[in-house]
Amino acid sequence: MGVFVFLPLVLPLTAWPIARLAEQHLHPRTATRLLTGVAAVMAACSTLCLGLVMVVGTAQLPGNPLPDGWSDPEVRAAVPYDEVVGKAAIPALVMVLVACGRTMWRHGRVRRRAHRALAGLRETEVAVLPDDVPYAYALPGCGRRDRVVVTTAMLDCLEPAERRALFAHERAHLAARHHRFLLAVQLAARANPFLRPLRTAVSYTAERWADEDAAQTVGSRRAVACAIGKAALVSRGTPVATLAGLAAAGPVPRRVAALLGPAPTVHSWPSVFTSVGVAAWGAAVGAAVSAMSSANSAVTMVFILHAATPL
Repeated sequence: MGVFVFLPLVLPLTAWPIARLAEQHLHPRTATRLLTGVAAVMAACSTLCLGLVMVVGTAQLPGNPLPDGWSDPEVRAAVPYDEVVGKAAIPALVMVLVACGRTMWRHGRVRRRAHRALAGLRETEVAVLPDDVPYAYALPGCGRRDRVVVTTAMLDCLEPAERRALFAHERAHLAARHHRFLLAVQLAARANPFLRPLRTAVSYTAERWADEDAAQTVGSRRAVACAIGKAALVSRGTPVATLAGLAAAGPVPRRVAALLGPAPTVHSWPSVFTSVGVAAWGAAVGAAVSAMSSANSAVTMVFILHAATPL
């Protein structure tokens, strides 16, 4: 196994350069999918390797329920520095599981509460709430109908063209299932703190993706830019980071500036001869190496523990 078990824990650092470059140079749809995929793979691999190291650490604890052969010196020698890292991996893995569990619980709780708040309204695609607080966000169905939630205060702040842009933006979030991308990178960042730049980048690119789709729907990039600017000045944002909205937290001036410029060019994959191409290929290679290292470590650990376990 050797040091390969530790590589997935630090390889997420290879994805840092692409986070900012993808925001600036890739189409938002491509950037969102690429960064989310890289984050999910690296988070899964790092969690797996953390669990493998924990097995050795658990085997050293007195009174553990594992077979006696698992704590033999030969088994402990399979992972370098096991006396320190093996024991430290136990609370680290517990913290990862608790953090991811809390994120999932909060995401589900907010969605359930939001649906209960709409229970008395008609089952329409757009739910208008009589509220003095301006906000709007896309609420996935979760067994129910997808809905756009907006308050009367938010609608009062916008012109008719800007209202159409708002609804088109929120519908784009629902159509592309952006909440899944946001939840995936949130969980990845909880699993490995080195992936936080990717979480921030995906939060931005998902909004830019919806901005571009809304601009195509309403036929005016300026109307979408004006709606974003006005909504950001008055809105309190979305109830949880895994839901998407027109005025979600983030670099709103950059979104407005992008909409006032030309539409981004769609590229399925950047050329390796560009800066963003080098970063994208570097992140892809890092994800591949992370997957191979974790697979190698898992297979090695299975063989070692199988040999150490008495029949």
